[in-house]
Amino acid sequence: MSAASAQGKVFISGGAGFLGINLVRYLLGQGVTDIVSFDIADFDYPEKDRVKAVKGDIRDRAAVDRAMQGVRWVVHTAAALPLYTKQEILSIDIDGTRNLLESAQACGVERFVHISSTAVYGIPDHHPLVETDKMVGVGPYGIAKIEAEALCAEARRKGLCVSIIRPKSFVGPERLGVFALLYDWAKDGHNFPMIGSGNNRYQLLDVEDLCDAIYRCLTLDRAKVDDVFNIGAKEFTTMKEDYQAVLDRAGHGKRIIGFPATPVIWALRILEALKLSPLYKWVYETACEDSFVSIEKAQRALDWQPRFSNKQALVRNFEWYLAKMHTFENQSGVSHRVPWKQGALGLIKKLF
Repeated sequence: MSAASAQGKVFISGGAGFLGINLVRYLLGQGVTDIVSFDIADFDYPEKDRVKAVKGDIRDRAAVDRAMQGVRWVVHTAAALPLYTKQEILSIDIDGTRNLLESAQACGVERFVHISSTAVYGIPDHHPLVETDKMVGVGPYGIAKIEAEALCAEARRKGLCVSIIRPKSFVGPERLGVFALLYDWAKDGHNFPMIGSGNNRYQLLDVEDLCDAIYRCLTLDRAKVDDVFNIGAKEFTTMKEDYQAVLDRAGHGKRIIGFPATPVIWALRILEALKLSPLYKWVYETACEDSFVSIEKAQRALDWQPRFSNKQALVRNFEWYLAKMHTFENQSGVSHRVPWKQGALGLIKKLF
């Protein structure tokens, strides 16, 4: 795949987000120079002079139509995360996706890449998960992601080339959110608690590997990419061992400490209900379980090979955190680009 094959305007929904900016940088590196970032947030990156940044809401069809004129490829990364309200999640993730698909068809877009989630599999009863496994919506986020995929499938039946990517939780430069908890505790020389023994296998993904998969869906033959693909790290061990790599990199001699899952989960349920914890149900009720998908289909169809293991992805993200933490020390919110408020967990930190 050469830069010559990558000419044409690219529209990225959520272009100012964590995945969005990493994809912008990846595409620029591949020679793609005509990029539209469409996001409700400001595009406040050094690359702002190399991108057409349009501020708008994907639920505003007229705004989407205006921004999508002349677009060849669409990559839909925008989404309301589980910490949003139920109404926001359903509205953004379903209605917003419908708007983008309908606008893409009306504007003659050639390729549409939809970033879904492995949350569509619900709480699995087997591993590894494959693309044909049953989809079970758990909570508003899971339900919305399944419905969004159904809209993509409908658009595909109408003739639009739609790649659906289901990534595992991905990390890398610009990623904070729940991972900022681990990085903050590691930086300050604290042990880090884990729900359960930590002996479960929990697959992650480096954002650069995800961007590579997206680019392949944009540039390979249509017959290969008009499909659904799981994307995740190829190399991963236990959650305890993978997360320990961050504490080892911090250099304070601290350890991952496991705790019995049931009482911890009940405590986190109470703290969440009292709005004293940043962790939501999907995080704390699956953190002690195995969670990994088969990536064989993407490897075969897309000739895609992930470069980073779980450990490498986590440490790479941690090193970015150390270099940039002065820029977000006083920020907090519910997106992946800012640290989440630690709440009661900040007090528990002192005990570790």
